[in-house]
Amino acid sequence: MNKRILKLAIPNIISNISIPLLGMVDTALMGHLDSLVYVGAIALGTMVFNFIYWGLGFLRMGTVGFTAQAKGANDHKEITRILYRAVLIALV
Repeated sequence: MNKRILKLAIPNIISNISIPLLGMVDTALMGHLDSLVYVGAIALGTMVFNFIYWGLGFLRMGTVGFTAQAKGANDHKEITRILYRAVLIALV
C-alpha cells in the first residue's frame, strides 16, 4: 500500500474505530453500578447515537469528494457553499 494513501487514511480509520469503542467504555463503566437498568439505558442510548451518526454519515462521505475538488481548484467560495449545503441538508 502506498504510504501516502495510508497516511491520509489513518485519521478516517481512527474515527471509524472510535465509535464502537465509546459504547464499550460506556458499558464497562455502567457495568460497575448496582443495577442492570443502567447497562440497558446505555445500550439503548448507544443504538440511538449510532443510528444518528451513521444515518448522517452520508453527508460526510458525500461532501468529501466535492470539497477535495474545490480545494484542488483553490476555490474557497465553493468550499464554503459545500459546507452550507451539507449543514442545510443535515438540519432538514
